[in-house]
Amino acid sequence: MSEAPEPEVVELATKVFDLARRGETEALAAYLDAGVPANLTNDRGDTLLMLAAYHGHAPAVAALVSRGADPDRANDRGQTPLAGAVFKGEAAVIEALLAAGADPDAGTPSATDTARMFGKADLLELFGSR
Repeated sequence: MSEAPEPEVVELATKVFDLARRGETEALAAYLDAGVPANLTNDRGDTLLMLAAYHGHAPAVAALVSRGADPDRANDRGQTPLAGAVFKGEAAVIEALLAAGADPDAGTPSATDTARMFGKADLLELFGSR
């Protein structure tokens, strides 16, 4: 049985996840540069990258991947940041993730499956060209 984290650790993690959600790139990057893990996950398995991608913050996505965030890391439901960006229609985030090497076929449903579900032929063409 594991111990519950210290309240200060929970408070810091909550703050960093909120920075990712809001796309506060400079502050987020400063925390990562100070030692916060780039692949930090919350209780649902969402990474900082997943939250930044889902909320449409391409600069934060770029900052995270440049500091080691895994663009294909799925959450507890099997969703990847790229699939989330496709679902939300975030073109700049999709581009940033693909530039970072994100795999359109990773996850369940994958970004490719998500694009197919929503009839996004342009994305299917883009993914097929990779």
